[in-house]
Amino acid sequence: MASLRDIRTRINSTKKTRQITKAMQMVSASKLNRAQLAAQSYEVYAKKMREVVHHIAQSGSQVSHPMLEARPVKKTGYILISSDKGLAGGYNASLLRDMMKQIESRHASMDEYAIIVLGRIGRDLLKSRKQPIIQEMVELPDQPTFEDVKSLAKTSVDMFADGLFDELYVWYNHFISPMTQRVTEQKLLPLTSVEDAELRESTSLYEYEPSEEEMVKRVLPRYAESLIYGALLDAKASEFGARMTAMSAASDNASSLIDDLTLSYNRARQAAITQEITEIVGGAAALE
Repeated sequence: MASLRDIRTRINSTKKTRQITKAMQMVSASKLNRAQLAAQSYEVYAKKMREVVHHIAQSGSQVSHPMLEARPVKKTGYILISSDKGLAGGYNASLLRDMMKQIESRHASMDEYAIIVLGRIGRDLLKSRKQPIIQEMVELPDQPTFEDVKSLAKTSVDMFADGLFDELYVWYNHFISPMTQRVTEQKLLPLTSVEDAELRESTSLYEYEPSEEEMVKRVLPRYAESLIYGALLDAKASEFGARMTAMSAASDNASSLIDDLTLSYNRARQAAITQEITEIVGGAAALE
């Protein structure tokens, strides 16, 4: 049985841990609010980009572009958006597990795919599995701007345009609520379709200047890059939601443990007092 001193030490250390997890929970909640606002604000721009690309895809024009053309798949590219920090529950583990399960079902060897990874956790896990990482980016800010990922996004799109990939997917955690994140695979390239009910009902008309062909060359790469950035913003909101939930659960568990330890401490102290009284009474009786 643990001594009173050991129990008291465990109570104090658990209280300190609870202070840390509560602080991390509050910080994550604050970051989540900012991440949600950033994702919602960017969605206005992303929706307009989808509308333009949808119009181009449905216009029936003869303008062609490598990003609009499906070709035989010899090699596939995957972009994994993970986190740089842990303490977020199963945020990274479930994402990596589902992606690797899908990759193993699609490909017979590592020569058939390559991975671009954002986030230290995902990078380290993939390296430990000897996966073919061709590009990586770590230490992204909590509130990333497009400039932070512009080079990686542009390189990824250029790899498809140059024929290094025949298709490109992005894997990330889609934010549903602070307690719920859904592992999502989104096909980025080729842009064979733009599915959106609101866009199908859109009656907007566009006139292109200087020409539709020139507009396609400029808009399509930017649109593909915007999809990557939009997925990153969504993933950041999911990360902070997962971390806030994990730290809340850790704080609750710490409080429960403190209650149990306090009960054990009081019982042990009561037993010690009872024993001392018994010894005193027994000693007094022996002197009579």
